[in-house]
Amino acid sequence: MIEQTDEAVYREVQRWSLRSRCLLLVLCVLGVAGGVFSAAVILTQDPHQWPLLPVVVICGILVPAGIGFLIWVARLETEVRQGGLYIRYVPFHRRFKKFKAEDLSEYHARTYRPVLEYGGWGIRCGWKGRAYNVSGNRGVQLVFRDGGRVLIGSSKPSELEAAIRSIVHEN
Repeated sequence: MIEQTDEAVYREVQRWSLRSRCLLLVLCVLGVAGGVFSAAVILTQDPHQWPLLPVVVICGILVPAGIGFLIWVARLETEVRQGGLYIRYVPFHRRFKKFKAEDLSEYHARTYRPVLEYGGWGIRCGWKGRAYNVSGNRGVQLVFRDGGRVLIGSSKPSELEAAIRSIVHEN
């Protein structure tokens, strides 16, 4: 939990790019249209196929619409405070996830390959550890004393690295 008196040294809010969100919206609309078309075909065909209607509605309409909604509202909030680094990937995290400064053994800004290293964007686990990213290919790599690794995507990785450095040296 974040203390109300704990001022943010650094704050960044990232969203999927408008182009990505619009492309996703088009794909979801096409998916929903396909689901509606499939449901209409089932309704006009043999009544024995009506038990398939709920499956078509769920898979063809609700799933694409739900995925589209989640991506449309998704955002990565990153804050550096005296207590540590906090991230929250809305709507998947209700509260901020805290990474303590004293647990870090190293951190550095870097360019990475999202698809090859982590399997894409979002909250990902890959062969290089966990990643929280929205878009792009830049971020700050955190390496913890226990050997764990987390990459935080950022559109301003050098500023994020400097903010982390400021709290690590104070602790």
